Amino acid sequence: MVIFPSFILRGNELYFVTLGFVKNVDKMLDSIGGEQGLSKTYADSSKRLELRYRPKDPYCHPVCGNRFSSTNLLIRVCRRRRKGSNEEGHMSIEVLGLIETTYKFQGMADFQYLATQNEPGGSQVSLYNKVVLRKPEKKEFFDQPVPLFLPPPIFSRLDNPVDYFYRPDVIHREGNITSLLSRENLIGPNRARRPHNAIFVGFDDKSVPSEPLEAAKLNWNKNSIHHSDVKAEQEVRKLFERRPVWSRNAVKANVDIHPEKLKLLLPYLAYYMVTGPWRSMWVRFGYDPRKNPDAKIYQVLDFRIRCGMKHGFGVNDMPVKAKRSAYHYSLPTTVNKAVPQPASLKEITQDGTSSPGFKASSSKYMLKESAYVFREGMLPPYRQMFYQLCDLEVDKIKSIIHKNDGQEEQCDERDGWCMPRTADELRDIISSMITQVVRAKRPALSTPKLKPVRAGRKVEESDEEEDDEDEEDYKPSEGSENEMETEMLDYM
Repeated sequence: MVIFPSFILRGNELYFVTLGFVKNVDKMLDSIGGEQGLSKTYADSSKRLELRYRPKDPYCHPVCGNRFSSTNLLIRVCRRRRKGSNEEGHMSIEVLGLIETTYKFQGMADFQYLATQNEPGGSQVSLYNKVVLRKPEKKEFFDQPVPLFLPPPIFSRLDNPVDYFYRPDVIHREGNITSLLSRENLIGPNRARRPHNAIFVGFDDKSVPSEPLEAAKLNWNKNSIHHSDVKAEQEVRKLFERRPVWSRNAVKANVDIHPEKLKLLLPYLAYYMVTGPWRSMWVRFGYDPRKNPDAKIYQVLDFRIRCGMKHGFGVNDMPVKAKRSAYHYSLPTTVNKAVPQPASLKEITQDGTSSPGFKASSSKYMLKESAYVFREGMLPPYRQMFYQLCDLEVDKIKSIIHKNDGQEEQCDERDGWCMPRTADELRDIISSMITQVVRAKRPALSTPKLKPVRAGRKVEESDEEEDDEDEEDYKPSEGSENEMETEMLDYM
């Protein structure tokens, strides 16, 4: 059976149509998850439609279909003629509806794995009645001897043939200096550095740059060809004039600019701090926060909410969800690949202009204010946040930050211009405030204790460690060593 499912919109009703060889409609629906599974897949545009040749077999590996937006018409053609007559029949054509979504099975079917046992004579015996629990069974069912059956944990990650050009890893090449110096058996990522030409400054560096690299100038001037790019450059310049130190998410929350263009613009206007109290921050050229006590308010606070059963929260109890979770993991073959999509007929009127119902967003790439600001009664969008002290708009926190105003003597790599252990005290206050908000939202929960994760604690002590930051979406995890290394590679 080969099917090409499509969806048509007729009035206010949605119809499911298949193009292919279908002998039994009920069996066809079962092979794609039934109406319930089909509706669930259709509701999530990132999912691929799974077709299983053996729907009742839990070990059946599916064939996946990609989702496409389409602008096709579904037409029914009928030809009627009398039996036994040689005359031409009457033809009728009826437009049933508009096909806006289509699932196409373009990949190859993977190997199928059957739960069988090879007998001495060469025949195969099914093991499904022994390994599949279909109903509540008694103890005898679990005590029966069963041959060893180990299905593969994962099948192919790709369903289309690709040319993969294997090459040796230069880090592990014999005679490589890095390989000789390293005594550990490490996997060396051989990621190509991207030509964004950012300047990285550490806390121990003697001076700071006063202007960008020539390559950064050429790179931005070459790519800022649209009037919106010029406008974004002016807005970002004004931001750095008003405030010399910004996080990337704070810039993205104040300027509407494509993330890829922002990667080129920031190295043109500022340098990047990789260590110290201003780590993962972008600093205006010529401004050295280590020599100016007023830069205390621009220091970064790495705050993380720890939650788990030992802290009083279950997996689904905490209102602030993790940005990635193993509970929602999808196999690579079940995620729809990004493909160019045709325009929808609803978005285009007869004269070619946008229809009144289609409005372009004026802030398409801007983040919400909560991406970098914290106020009383507010929950952070993620469990790991990197706040600048000036964006913690709480009176109690401000009083602690400014406790030593006028008495700053030396800038410390851990505490900056603040008093020792200030960051730990601020984490305790924010944790307490978040606990109160969580209790108000979930009164039935037991009293949780949200412990702050301090900079000196080991990674393995944390219940949940955030992953590297994604450039396209807001992933506030740009402060840890791995995440800073990822961003450094993006800008080098």
